[in-house]
Amino acid sequence: MRHVDLCSGIGGFALGFEWAGLSKPVLFCDVEPWCRDVLSKHWPDVPVASDVKELANDPNRNVPDCDILTAGYPCQPFSLAGERRGIEDDRHIWPYIFSIIQKKRPSWCVFENVYGHVSMGLDEVLSDLEREAYAVRPFIVPACATDAPHRRDRVWIIARNVGNTNSQQRRAAKENTRLDLDRSVLDRSKRREEADQIKRSGSNVADAKGLHSDVSGEYSQQSKRQEPQLRDSSGSDDVAHSNSARLQGRQNSKGTSQNRSQRNEQPSRRSKRTVGQNWKSEPAVGRVANGIPRRVDRLRGLGNAIVPQIAQRIGETIKSIAEQ
Repeated sequence: MRHVDLCSGIGGFALGFEWAGLSKPVLFCDVEPWCRDVLSKHWPDVPVASDVKELANDPNRNVPDCDILTAGYPCQPFSLAGERRGIEDDRHIWPYIFSIIQKKRPSWCVFENVYGHVSMGLDEVLSDLEREAYAVRPFIVPACATDAPHRRDRVWIIARNVGNTNSQQRRAAKENTRLDLDRSVLDRSKRREEADQIKRSGSNVADAKGLHSDVSGEYSQQSKRQEPQLRDSSGSDDVAHSNSARLQGRQNSKGTSQNRSQRNEQPSRRSKRTVGQNWKSEPAVGRVANGIPRRVDRLRGLGNAIVPQIAQRIGETIKSIAEQ
């Protein structure tokens, strides 16, 4: 596919889609000079524009025809870490991106933004795309979904152009979307009912999934009577126990001996409940380094970048649908 990548950053969308065998970029655009240098280095044959607003002035002339359009448009208008000025923020450029979509009508659009976009601005994006006959759905996919050692929640918006097909196919697509939404509502209602039943029955709400249940599904009486001991990454015990003698400042030799005795009695249960034991330690970020050129630009570029492994999974899904 022909891929137009707006707000390209350092090329995460293009890289992920190439890994998926989905597309080749035909145009990049980013306002940061350092990002444009990175894009030109890795894709020397692809033109790199500097301003989405200029492209939107005349999309038919400035933007090549494309099958897929992506953008990690600026997050500052919606980010929980900022002032959240929304449409009043000068960096709010969704209307310009949308005008390009209206003119070029790509088959697919994929966008990425921060989690704060869900509560501010996302409705506008979804409504605009649906008004132009795109079937669209947002997803929350964190970086740790691809085994990255950090969470990094992001909203990914995937839209498919269903306006260029016949009316029967469009009705079928809308019906499938309605059925999916109905299932989602039913699933949420079912989860609420199950939570209410657990609360009414007085069961261990903190263990709603039955982590300590036996083969028959009933909770172990021993697990109700005893609280497991936890360890932190440094090996210190009892870090989550609010009644810990260590936390209360009343630790003595007798209390220490009792804690050790309790831990020795239930080593297997402690290993089941230890949080994060299957995750590797997050590598240190070398934020202070001598002799590394453009260190600030590199940190900013990485901070604004998307996770290309997630883009790869999205690209693989789009490719499988397009080949049907």
